[in-house]
Amino acid sequence: MSTTQSERLRGLLEPLVSERGLDLEEIDVTPAGKRRVLRVVLDADDGVQLDTCAEVSRAVSEALDESDVMGGSPYVLEVTSPGADRPLSEQRHYRRALGKLIKAQLTEEAGGGEVTARLMAVDDEGIDVEVPGVKGRKPTARRLAFDGIAKARVEIEFNRKAAEKAQHESAATDQENKEEA
Repeated sequence: MSTTQSERLRGLLEPLVSERGLDLEEIDVTPAGKRRVLRVVLDADDGVQLDTCAEVSRAVSEALDESDVMGGSPYVLEVTSPGADRPLSEQRHYRRALGKLIKAQLTEEAGGGEVTARLMAVDDEGIDVEVPGVKGRKPTARRLAFDGIAKARVEIEFNRKAAEKAQHESAATDQENKEEA
């Protein structure tokens, strides 16, 4: 996709998306056989519902039909949200992932390696995470600066409620032990 086409698409679509209180995260045009796929990725602080995607899809389709941004070649329009395991690249992405488990690849300057932790807080400089304890140890708090994160992604948790229940039971047992002492 040429830069001018990307800029023209963003200029056409961004107002349609932002007037609905959404962020236009990504526009991607890829070849698919004899046609192309125009993928428009939307997001919002409280997530994007299927009905919202359908509404935006109709508005985008209408706007594209009235313009020549996509040229004369056939294309398929796909309007979607970033998905559950979205990459985190902007401060707003981290803010939207508060309370979720993330996996961050650290830069060499930040010590390298990988951290899997629960995202607890976000500010202008970085994030506060809680690294789960290993073998019965308590979780530890850690601060990560944005410039020390090479890439990060939300981790999908299939059994988060069971993990939270076990953590609460462990904390209750610790409290009971302290009261008995």
